[in-house]
Amino acid sequence: MKLSSPQKEIYEKERLNAMEAQRLAQEIAFGPVVFQVSRLMVKFGILELLSKEKEGLTLEQTAEKTDLSLYAVQVLLEASLTIGTVLLKDERFFISKAGYFLQNDRMVRVNMDFNHDVNYLGLFNLEEALLNGKPEGLKVFGDWPTIYEGLSSLPPKVQDSWFGFDHFYSDNAFDAALKIVFSKQPASLLDVGGNTGRWAMKCVNHSSEVAVTVMDLPRQLELMKETIKNQPDGDRIHAHAADLLDKNVPFPIGFDAIWMSQFLDCFSEEEIVGILSRAAVSMNGNSRLYIMETFWDRQRFETASYCLTQISPYFTAMANGNSKMYYSGDMERCVRVAGLEIEAIHDHLGLGHSIMECRLAK
Repeated sequence: MKLSSPQKEIYEKERLNAMEAQRLAQEIAFGPVVFQVSRLMVKFGILELLSKEKEGLTLEQTAEKTDLSLYAVQVLLEASLTIGTVLLKDERFFISKAGYFLQNDRMVRVNMDFNHDVNYLGLFNLEEALLNGKPEGLKVFGDWPTIYEGLSSLPPKVQDSWFGFDHFYSDNAFDAALKIVFSKQPASLLDVGGNTGRWAMKCVNHSSEVAVTVMDLPRQLELMKETIKNQPDGDRIHAHAADLLDKNVPFPIGFDAIWMSQFLDCFSEEEIVGILSRAAVSMNGNSRLYIMETFWDRQRFETASYCLTQISPYFTAMANGNSKMYYSGDMERCVRVAGLEIEAIHDHLGLGHSIMECRLAK
């Protein structure tokens, strides 16, 4: 595994002195507590309240303004003080810079909701999932082989946080992606793993000529059909039901472009090679296959790499037991083994996406 800047400079050497390392070790040990305390500081409105009170608030004032008991406020504020999300001066509490981001950064809130509603209980079974290669944490919600079969049956709050997470990241890259894909003016596009059809709608709204076929599981296609129902240009979006893990299921032929957005991270490397190999069989010399992913090693900022590698355990414990947020070199190898070659890589789209633009190998 080879790293490039800025990850290379960050991950090659020790970043902490002894005291900082000891502190980090304790933060890890108390990680679940830190998470829940911080989540409730947001949910109960304490951080929002402190962000508006430039003179700070005492314990008593905070309790009065939030309708919480003095005990509850004291527990949360004292823990938050040592976490670093609030400050204490002259017996008054103030929001810190970290607290500000916790309260106001949309990405932080999306990640927090996703981890609390989707992952928190199931991650207790991460060890079992790693040993068995199955999403053992998913049993907290139901008896499905992967989370994708159960999406339409998840509790509403869990669905909201799952789709909120998925859409937040993909939507921010779609506009830049449209320019790349439609620079070659495709008349037909196959959207593989199209989910609720958001990308398909973007495509038909962007181009009056393109027809889009969404290829996904039957249950997902029902969600897609409901989403695009009565939408302008929705008549140019079609459905193709398929279990992409079935090695005997071929890809439909005749598409100028094949699109896979935040899709291949849902599969193991062996499964990715199988999917891409079947896609390659359906392509001709003028076809292009676009893989849009958030590769953790191609991020502009280290915080993004951190977030992405921490998402991988979701795939292990909850989603399918065998996939992850990929290192780009691993994906490049899968592309080559499948009989394709990378024509170009477009980085830094949206919130850290990359697009691998692929064609049949010469």
